[in-house]
Amino acid sequence: MSALRFIRDNLKFLSAGMLLTLNSSFGQTFFISIFAAQIMADFALTNGEWGLLYTVGTMASAVVMFWAGVLTDRFRARVLACIVMPGLALTCMAMGANRTVIGLLFVVFFLRLLGQGMIFQLASVSMARWFAGRRGLALSISGLGFWVGQAGMPVLFAVLLLRFDWQVLWYVSAGFVMLCFPVVLWLLTQERTPQSLAEDVQSMGMRNRHWTRAEVIKSRFFWMLVPLLLGLPAWGTALFFQQVHIATVKGWALVDYLALIPLMTVISVAATLVTGALVDRIGSGRLLQAFPLMWIAAFLILAGANGLEAAALAFAFFGLAHGMQATLITAFWAEYFGTRHIGAIKATSASIMVFGSAIGPGISGLGIDLGFIFPVQMVWIAGYFAISTVFVWFAVEQARRDLPAEINV
Repeated sequence: MSALRFIRDNLKFLSAGMLLTLNSSFGQTFFISIFAAQIMADFALTNGEWGLLYTVGTMASAVVMFWAGVLTDRFRARVLACIVMPGLALTCMAMGANRTVIGLLFVVFFLRLLGQGMIFQLASVSMARWFAGRRGLALSISGLGFWVGQAGMPVLFAVLLLRFDWQVLWYVSAGFVMLCFPVVLWLLTQERTPQSLAEDVQSMGMRNRHWTRAEVIKSRFFWMLVPLLLGLPAWGTALFFQQVHIATVKGWALVDYLALIPLMTVISVAATLVTGALVDRIGSGRLLQAFPLMWIAAFLILAGANGLEAAALAFAFFGLAHGMQATLITAFWAEYFGTRHIGAIKATSASIMVFGSAIGPGISGLGIDLGFIFPVQMVWIAGYFAISTVFVWFAVEQARRDLPAEINV
Protein backbone atom coordinates (compact mmCIF):
# COMPACT_ATOMS: atom_id res chain seq x y z
CA MET A 1 0.00 0.00 0.00
CA SER A 2 1.36 3.43 -0.96
CA ALA A 3 1.83 6.11 1.69
CA LEU A 4 -0.86 8.31 0.15
CA ARG A 5 -3.39 5.48 0.10
CA PHE A 6 -2.52 4.59 3.68
CA ILE A 7 -3.12 8.18 4.78
CA ARG A 8 -6.38 8.37 2.86
CA ASP A 9 -7.71 5.10 4.25
CA ASN A 10 -6.79 5.97 7.85
CA LEU A 11 -7.26 9.74 7.78
CA LYS A 12 -9.68 9.92 10.71
CA PHE A 13 -7.44 7.90 13.03
CA LEU A 14 -4.32 9.81 12.01
CA SER A 15 -6.10 13.15 12.40
CA ALA A 16 -7.20 12.20 15.90
CA GLY A 17 -3.58 11.45 16.76
CA MET A 18 -2.49 14.80 15.37
CA LEU A 19 -5.09 16.72 17.40
CA LEU A 20 -4.12 14.88 20.57
CA THR A 21 -0.42 15.62 20.15
CA LEU A 22 -1.24 19.25 19.30
CA ASN A 23 -3.15 19.65 22.56
CA SER A 24 -0.27 18.11 24.49
CA SER A 25 1.48 21.44 23.86
CA PHE A 26 -0.16 23.01 26.91
CA GLY A 27 1.63 20.58 29.19
CA GLN A 28 4.96 20.79 27.41
CA THR A 29 7.88 22.83 28.69
CA PHE A 30 8.21 24.78 25.46
CA PHE A 31 4.78 26.31 26.22
CA ILE A 32 4.89 26.65 30.00
CA SER A 33 8.33 28.28 29.91
CA ILE A 34 6.98 31.15 27.79
CA PHE A 35 5.49 32.49 31.00
CA ALA A 36 8.57 31.84 33.18
CA ALA A 37 9.45 35.48 33.72
CA GLN A 38 5.87 36.45 34.62
CA ILE A 39 5.43 33.46 36.93
CA MET A 40 8.69 34.13 38.77
CA ALA A 41 7.83 37.81 39.13
CA ASP A 42 4.25 37.28 40.35
CA PHE A 43 5.18 34.53 42.81
CA ALA A 44 8.55 36.04 43.84
CA LEU A 45 10.56 32.98 42.76
CA THR A 46 14.22 32.75 41.74
CA ASN A 47 15.40 30.62 38.81
CA GLY A 48 16.34 27.89 41.24
CA GLU A 49 13.06 28.05 43.18
CA TRP A 50 10.97 27.98 40.02
CA GLY A 51 13.09 25.13 38.69
CA LEU A 52 12.66 23.20 41.94
CA LEU A 53 8.89 23.69 41.96
CA TYR A 54 8.71 22.58 38.34
CA THR A 55 10.87 19.57 39.14
CA VAL A 56 8.73 18.47 42.10
CA GLY A 57 5.48 18.83 40.17
CA THR A 58 6.86 16.96 37.18
CA MET A 59 8.40 14.19 39.27
CA ALA A 60 5.08 13.63 41.00
CA SER A 61 3.40 13.37 37.60
CA ALA A 62 6.03 10.82 36.52
CA VAL A 63 5.13 8.58 39.47
CA VAL A 64 1.41 8.75 38.66
CA MET A 65 2.11 8.30 34.94
CA PHE A 66 3.76 4.93 35.64
CA TRP A 67 0.37 3.57 36.70
CA ALA A 68 -2.03 5.79 34.77
CA GLY A 69 -0.39 4.99 31.42
CA VAL A 70 -1.44 1.34 31.75
CA LEU A 71 -5.04 2.46 31.23
CA THR A 72 -4.29 2.68 27.49
CA ASP A 73 -4.08 -1.14 27.46
CA ARG A 74 -7.54 -1.45 28.98
CA PHE A 75 -9.72 1.34 27.59
CA ARG A 76 -10.42 2.90 24.24
CA ALA A 77 -8.63 6.16 23.45
CA ARG A 78 -12.07 7.76 23.02
CA VAL A 79 -13.05 6.91 26.61
CA LEU A 80 -9.79 8.19 28.05
CA ALA A 81 -9.97 11.36 25.95
CA CYS A 82 -13.26 12.16 27.73
CA ILE A 83 -11.29 12.38 30.96
CA VAL A 84 -7.94 13.74 29.85
CA MET A 85 -8.99 16.61 27.59
CA PRO A 86 -11.57 18.25 29.92
CA GLY A 87 -9.11 17.72 32.77
CA LEU A 88 -6.39 19.51 30.82
CA ALA A 89 -8.75 22.40 30.04
CA LEU A 90 -9.66 22.77 33.72
CA THR A 91 -5.98 22.77 34.63
CA CYS A 92 -5.27 25.56 32.14
CA MET A 93 -8.05 27.58 33.74
CA ALA A 94 -6.58 26.87 37.17
CA MET A 95 -3.24 28.26 36.03
CA GLY A 96 -4.93 31.53 35.12
CA ALA A 97 -6.89 31.72 38.37
CA ASN A 98 -4.25 30.52 40.85
CA ARG A 99 -2.60 33.03 43.22
CA THR A 100 -0.54 30.80 45.58
CA VAL A 101 2.76 28.94 45.28
CA ILE A 102 1.17 25.71 46.57
CA GLY A 103 -1.56 26.04 43.97
CA LEU A 104 1.11 26.59 41.31
CA LEU A 105 2.74 23.30 42.31
CA PHE A 106 -0.53 21.40 41.83
CA VAL A 107 -1.19 23.12 38.50
CA VAL A 108 2.26 22.15 37.21
CA PHE A 109 1.61 18.57 38.33
CA PHE A 110 -1.65 18.28 36.39
CA LEU A 111 -0.31 20.11 33.33
CA ARG A 112 2.57 17.67 33.12
CA LEU A 113 0.48 14.58 33.88
CA LEU A 114 -2.40 15.32 31.52
CA GLY A 115 -0.60 17.35 28.85
CA GLN A 116 2.90 16.00 28.53
CA GLY A 117 1.98 12.56 29.85
CA MET A 118 -1.46 11.10 29.23
CA ILE A 119 -2.65 12.92 26.12
CA PHE A 120 0.59 12.11 24.31
CA GLN A 121 0.39 8.53 25.60
CA LEU A 122 -3.07 8.18 24.05
CA ALA A 123 -1.82 9.25 20.66
CA SER A 124 1.45 7.33 20.50
CA VAL A 125 0.19 4.05 21.99
CA SER A 126 -2.84 4.08 19.69
CA MET A 127 -0.68 4.54 16.60
CA ALA A 128 1.80 1.83 17.68
CA ARG A 129 -1.00 -0.66 18.35
CA TRP A 130 -3.36 0.09 15.47
CA PHE A 131 -0.75 0.01 12.70
CA ALA A 132 1.84 -2.74 12.28
CA GLY A 133 3.30 -2.60 8.78
CA ARG A 134 3.07 1.20 8.65
CA ARG A 135 3.76 1.90 12.32
CA GLY A 136 6.59 4.34 11.64
CA LEU A 137 4.53 6.34 9.16
CA ALA A 138 1.51 6.44 11.48
CA LEU A 139 3.61 7.66 14.42
CA SER A 140 5.31 10.30 12.32
CA ILE A 141 2.03 11.66 10.94
CA SER A 142 0.26 11.75 14.30
CA GLY A 143 3.28 13.50 15.76
CA LEU A 144 2.87 16.40 13.34
CA GLY A 145 0.39 17.97 15.76
CA PHE A 146 3.16 18.30 18.33
CA TRP A 147 5.42 20.03 15.82
CA VAL A 148 2.69 22.44 14.77
CA GLY A 149 2.23 23.37 18.42
CA GLN A 150 5.93 23.74 19.05
CA ALA A 151 6.39 25.87 15.94
CA GLY A 152 3.44 28.20 16.35
CA MET A 153 2.51 28.53 19.98
CA PRO A 154 5.72 29.95 21.48
CA VAL A 155 5.91 32.75 18.94
CA LEU A 156 2.14 33.39 18.95
CA PHE A 157 1.87 33.54 22.73
CA ALA A 158 5.08 35.55 23.09
CA VAL A 159 3.49 38.18 20.84
CA LEU A 160 0.18 37.99 22.72
CA LEU A 161 2.06 38.54 25.98
CA LEU A 162 2.91 42.02 24.74
CA ARG A 163 -0.80 42.92 24.85
CA PHE A 164 -2.50 40.63 27.36
CA ASP A 165 -1.87 39.48 30.93
CA TRP A 166 -0.33 36.03 31.07
CA GLN A 167 -3.25 34.64 33.09
CA VAL A 168 -5.69 35.55 30.32
CA LEU A 169 -3.71 33.48 27.84
CA TRP A 170 -4.20 30.37 29.95
CA TYR A 171 -7.97 30.84 29.69
CA VAL A 172 -7.48 31.04 25.92
CA SER A 173 -5.56 27.75 26.09
CA ALA A 174 -8.43 26.09 27.97
CA GLY A 175 -10.87 27.26 25.32
CA PHE A 176 -8.71 25.81 22.56
CA VAL A 177 -8.62 22.39 24.24
CA MET A 178 -12.39 22.34 24.60
CA LEU A 179 -12.87 23.33 20.96
CA CYS A 180 -10.75 20.36 19.90
CA PHE A 181 -12.42 17.92 22.30
CA PRO A 182 -15.63 17.20 20.33
CA VAL A 183 -13.63 16.94 17.11
CA VAL A 184 -11.43 14.22 18.64
CA LEU A 185 -14.50 12.33 19.83
CA TRP A 186 -16.02 12.47 16.34
CA LEU A 187 -12.80 11.26 14.72
CA LEU A 188 -12.69 8.28 17.09
CA THR A 189 -16.33 7.29 16.63
CA GLN A 190 -15.32 4.07 14.84
CA GLU A 191 -12.21 3.52 16.92
CA ARG A 192 -10.57 0.11 16.99
CA THR A 193 -10.60 -1.64 20.36
CA PRO A 194 -7.24 -1.83 22.14
CA GLN A 195 -7.34 -5.62 22.25
CA SER A 196 -8.19 -6.30 18.64
CA LEU A 197 -4.87 -5.67 17.03
CA ALA A 198 -2.93 -7.45 19.75
CA GLU A 199 -4.97 -10.59 19.11
CA ASP A 200 -5.41 -10.45 15.35
CA VAL A 201 -2.09 -9.00 14.16
CA GLN A 202 0.76 -10.50 16.16
CA SER A 203 3.58 -7.98 16.20
CA MET A 204 6.13 -9.92 18.21
CA GLY A 205 9.22 -8.56 19.89
CA MET A 206 12.53 -10.19 20.78
CA ARG A 207 12.53 -13.99 21.06
CA ASN A 208 9.24 -14.10 19.14
CA ARG A 209 7.00 -13.11 22.03
CA HIS A 210 5.20 -10.21 23.66
CA TRP A 211 7.11 -8.93 26.67
CA THR A 212 5.30 -7.89 29.84
CA ARG A 213 6.27 -4.74 31.69
CA ALA A 214 7.75 -6.80 34.54
CA GLU A 215 9.97 -8.68 32.09
CA VAL A 216 11.10 -5.46 30.44
CA ILE A 217 12.03 -3.85 33.75
CA LYS A 218 14.05 -6.93 34.78
CA SER A 219 16.07 -6.99 31.55
CA ARG A 220 19.62 -5.59 31.39
CA PHE A 221 18.86 -4.37 27.89
CA PHE A 222 16.24 -1.93 29.21
CA TRP A 223 18.50 -0.48 31.89
CA MET A 224 21.27 0.17 29.39
CA LEU A 225 18.80 2.44 27.59
CA VAL A 226 17.73 4.33 30.71
CA PRO A 227 20.56 6.94 30.64
CA LEU A 228 19.42 7.99 27.18
CA LEU A 229 15.75 7.91 28.16
CA LEU A 230 16.53 10.23 31.08
CA GLY A 231 18.86 12.51 29.14
CA LEU A 232 16.58 13.20 26.18
CA PRO A 233 13.81 14.90 28.18
CA ALA A 234 16.07 16.23 30.94
CA TRP A 235 18.27 18.32 28.70
CA GLY A 236 15.73 18.89 25.95
CA THR A 237 13.34 20.27 28.56
CA ALA A 238 16.08 22.35 30.16
CA LEU A 239 16.81 23.89 26.76
CA PHE A 240 13.25 25.22 26.49
CA PHE A 241 12.83 25.89 30.19
CA GLN A 242 15.85 28.19 30.17
CA GLN A 243 15.08 29.90 26.86
CA VAL A 244 14.55 33.28 28.53
CA HIS A 245 17.87 32.87 30.38
CA ILE A 246 19.68 31.79 27.20
CA ALA A 247 18.44 34.80 25.25
CA THR A 248 19.46 37.10 28.11
CA VAL A 249 23.02 35.83 28.60
CA LYS A 250 23.59 35.68 24.85
CA GLY A 251 22.29 39.23 24.42
CA TRP A 252 19.51 38.24 22.01
CA ALA A 253 15.95 39.56 21.96
CA LEU A 254 13.60 36.82 23.21
CA VAL A 255 11.27 37.14 20.23
CA ASP A 256 14.23 36.80 17.85
CA TYR A 257 15.45 33.71 19.68
CA LEU A 258 11.98 32.15 19.76
CA ALA A 259 11.71 32.81 16.02
CA LEU A 260 14.25 30.00 15.54
CA ILE A 261 11.74 27.46 16.83
CA PRO A 262 9.73 27.36 13.58
CA LEU A 263 12.98 26.57 11.76
CA MET A 264 13.59 23.70 14.17
CA THR A 265 10.03 22.55 13.70
CA VAL A 266 10.21 22.49 9.89
CA ILE A 267 13.30 20.34 10.10
CA SER A 268 11.68 18.21 12.81
CA VAL A 269 8.67 17.53 10.61
CA ALA A 270 10.88 16.46 7.72
CA ALA A 271 13.01 14.32 10.06
CA THR A 272 9.90 12.76 11.59
CA LEU A 273 8.51 11.71 8.22
CA VAL A 274 11.85 10.41 6.96
CA THR A 275 12.41 8.53 10.22
CA GLY A 276 8.97 6.96 9.95
CA ALA A 277 9.81 5.66 6.49
CA LEU A 278 13.23 4.40 7.62
CA VAL A 279 11.73 2.62 10.65
CA ASP A 280 9.32 0.77 8.36
CA ARG A 281 12.17 -0.14 6.01
CA ILE A 282 15.26 -0.89 8.15
CA GLY A 283 13.90 -1.04 11.71
CA SER A 284 14.39 1.26 14.66
CA GLY A 285 17.51 -0.23 16.26
CA ARG A 286 20.19 1.19 13.98
CA LEU A 287 18.50 4.59 14.02
CA LEU A 288 18.43 4.62 17.81
CA GLN A 289 22.17 3.98 17.86
CA ALA A 290 22.90 7.02 15.70
CA PHE A 291 20.43 9.72 16.61
CA PRO A 292 21.98 10.91 19.95
CA LEU A 293 24.85 12.30 17.85
CA MET A 294 22.45 15.03 16.72
CA TRP A 295 21.98 16.13 20.35
CA ILE A 296 25.73 16.28 20.90
CA ALA A 297 26.27 18.49 17.86
CA ALA A 298 23.33 20.75 18.69
CA PHE A 299 24.37 21.49 22.29
CA LEU A 300 28.02 22.10 21.40
CA ILE A 301 27.11 24.51 18.60
CA LEU A 302 24.61 26.48 20.70
CA ALA A 303 27.04 26.63 23.63
CA GLY A 304 29.58 28.44 21.48
CA ALA A 305 27.15 30.49 19.39
CA ASN A 306 27.79 34.25 19.41
CA GLY A 307 25.08 35.17 16.93
CA LEU A 308 21.67 33.97 15.85
CA GLU A 309 23.14 32.48 12.67
CA ALA A 310 25.11 29.92 14.67
CA ALA A 311 22.10 29.41 16.92
CA ALA A 312 20.05 28.64 13.80
CA LEU A 313 22.51 25.88 12.88
CA ALA A 314 22.20 24.46 16.38
CA PHE A 315 18.42 24.52 16.10
CA ALA A 316 18.67 22.65 12.80
CA PHE A 317 20.41 19.82 14.65
CA PHE A 318 17.86 20.07 17.46
CA GLY A 319 15.21 19.69 14.79
CA LEU A 320 16.81 16.52 13.46
CA ALA A 321 17.09 15.11 16.98
CA HIS A 322 13.53 15.98 18.02
CA GLY A 323 12.10 14.75 14.73
CA MET A 324 13.80 11.38 14.97
CA GLN A 325 12.88 10.96 18.64
CA ALA A 326 9.18 11.66 18.06
CA THR A 327 8.78 8.52 15.96
CA LEU A 328 11.70 6.39 17.04
CA ILE A 329 11.14 5.70 20.74
CA THR A 330 7.60 4.31 20.55
CA ALA A 331 8.39 2.33 17.40
CA PHE A 332 11.43 0.87 19.15
CA TRP A 333 9.39 -0.44 22.09
CA ALA A 334 6.85 -2.06 19.79
CA GLU A 335 9.53 -3.61 17.58
CA TYR A 336 11.70 -5.01 20.37
CA PHE A 337 9.07 -5.88 23.00
CA GLY A 338 5.90 -6.56 20.97
CA THR A 339 2.56 -4.75 20.97
CA ARG A 340 0.32 -6.68 23.35
CA HIS A 341 1.55 -4.79 26.44
CA ILE A 342 2.74 -1.68 24.62
CA GLY A 343 0.62 0.63 26.78
CA ALA A 344 2.26 -0.54 30.01
CA ILE A 345 5.74 -0.54 28.47
CA LYS A 346 5.26 2.89 26.96
CA ALA A 347 3.93 4.12 30.31
CA THR A 348 7.15 2.97 31.95
CA SER A 349 9.21 4.74 29.30
CA ALA A 350 7.02 7.83 29.57
CA SER A 351 7.35 7.82 33.35
CA ILE A 352 11.14 7.73 33.10
CA MET A 353 11.12 10.48 30.49
CA VAL A 354 8.73 12.64 32.51
CA PHE A 355 11.04 12.13 35.48
CA GLY A 356 13.92 13.22 33.25
CA SER A 357 12.00 16.31 32.21
CA ALA A 358 11.57 17.05 35.93
CA ILE A 359 15.22 16.96 36.88
CA GLY A 360 16.45 18.95 33.86
CA PRO A 361 14.94 22.31 34.88
CA GLY A 362 15.89 21.72 38.51
CA ILE A 363 19.52 20.90 37.78
CA SER A 364 19.93 23.67 35.23
CA GLY A 365 18.21 26.23 37.47
CA LEU A 366 20.42 25.28 40.42
CA GLY A 367 23.46 25.52 38.18
CA ILE A 368 22.47 29.02 37.13
CA ASP A 369 21.98 30.06 40.76
CA LEU A 370 25.48 28.70 41.50
CA GLY A 371 26.96 30.82 38.72
CA PHE A 372 27.14 28.32 35.84
CA ILE A 373 25.22 29.87 32.96
CA PHE A 374 23.36 27.42 30.76
CA PRO A 375 25.71 27.74 27.75
CA VAL A 376 28.47 26.39 30.01
CA GLN A 377 26.21 23.56 31.13
CA MET A 378 25.57 22.64 27.49
CA VAL A 379 29.15 21.36 27.12
CA TRP A 380 28.61 19.01 30.07
CA ILE A 381 25.30 17.91 28.55
CA ALA A 382 27.04 16.98 25.29
CA GLY A 383 29.41 14.81 27.32
CA TYR A 384 26.46 13.09 28.99
CA PHE A 385 24.97 12.21 25.59
CA ALA A 386 28.31 10.84 24.41
CA ILE A 387 28.43 8.41 27.34
CA SER A 388 24.80 7.33 26.96
CA THR A 389 25.34 6.72 23.24
CA VAL A 390 27.97 4.09 24.04
CA PHE A 391 25.50 2.22 26.27
CA VAL A 392 22.80 2.33 23.58
CA TRP A 393 25.11 1.11 20.85
CA PHE A 394 26.21 -1.99 22.75
CA ALA A 395 22.69 -2.74 24.03
CA VAL A 396 21.10 -2.65 20.60
CA GLU A 397 23.89 -4.66 18.99
CA GLN A 398 23.23 -7.50 21.43
CA ALA A 399 19.42 -7.26 21.32
CA ARG A 400 19.12 -7.30 17.54
CA ARG A 401 20.17 -10.95 17.52
CA ASP A 402 16.95 -11.84 19.35
CA LEU A 403 14.58 -10.10 16.95
CA PRO A 404 12.21 -12.16 14.76
CA ALA A 405 13.96 -13.06 11.53
CA GLU A 406 11.58 -11.00 9.37
CA ILE A 407 12.56 -7.74 11.12
CA ASN A 408 16.16 -8.50 12.08
CA VAL A 409 17.82 -5.96 9.85
